[in-house]
Amino acid sequence: MGTEIVVSLITLLGSALGTFGGIFVNGKLTAYRIEQLEKKQDRHNAVIERTYRLEEAVKLHEEKIKVASHRIDELEHNVKFIEKENQG
Repeated sequence: MGTEIVVSLITLLGSALGTFGGIFVNGKLTAYRIEQLEKKQDRHNAVIERTYRLEEAVKLHEEKIKVASHRIDELEHNVKFIEKENQG
């Protein structure tokens, strides 16, 4: 009967060590995977921030082009008006 208890305790100890070892390894793997996901998220956020800045720059340039185009139209109109006055 004493041998059976010793064998049972050794089996219990082996199972406990295996379980806790598995939990420890799984915890490390989970932490590693979370770290990798955080790195991907950081890269993603950087792309989003750069895209936002580019969109803002594009809007600014579009507005500048619109203003320049309007000014060119005014100048062309003025040139035509002056040419007409010089002819008449």
